[in-house]
Amino acid sequence: MFDIAIIGAGPAGASAALFTAKAGKKTLLIDSDKSVTKKAWIENHYGVPGLKGPELVDIGKQQATKFGAELVADAVVNVTKQENGFKVETESSSYEATHVVFATGLGADLAEKIGLEIKPGTEPRIKSIIACDASGKTNIEGIWAAGTIAGVSMHTIITAGDGAKVAINIISELNGTRYVDHDLLTT
Repeated sequence: MFDIAIIGAGPAGASAALFTAKAGKKTLLIDSDKSVTKKAWIENHYGVPGLKGPELVDIGKQQATKFGAELVADAVVNVTKQENGFKVETESSSYEATHVVFATGLGADLAEKIGLEIKPGTEPRIKSIIACDASGKTNIEGIWAAGTIAGVSMHTIITAGDGAKVAINIISELNGTRYVDHDLLTT
């Protein structure tokens, strides 16, 4: 069983996976290869002078797997509540996880299908988002939302930050104490 299954490997999902895996949590990152970031040219991401969206997505997935996240290329078709978490079904397999993060960008269909509360989007051209609180919690305990699908601005730096925020909140809940991750330079 995974501690966390993350649906979507764009900036929000990969960022969440990077943090949860680095914190030692058994992390599954499911990539349907539909990230809208793959169509972007990025010049407004702090610390990045200019980068193609597909490169940013690849870097994020590499960082997450470096820390132990398991990356699966597949599309999630269903999420169901079980006694000790959730069953996450993809087109070709199924997985179990204690927590699930929706980092599905523009895609709200699966969220609506499984009973997550949906509300009108807050950004231009974003039809629907998942209703969640400031920590990322949704109306189904154990399911979280991060990034554009959670109603934050579509800019990659913001969605990545939101994924990290949600990950920190999940790690903190799992640990029973507030989690911080600050690496120091070694000289």
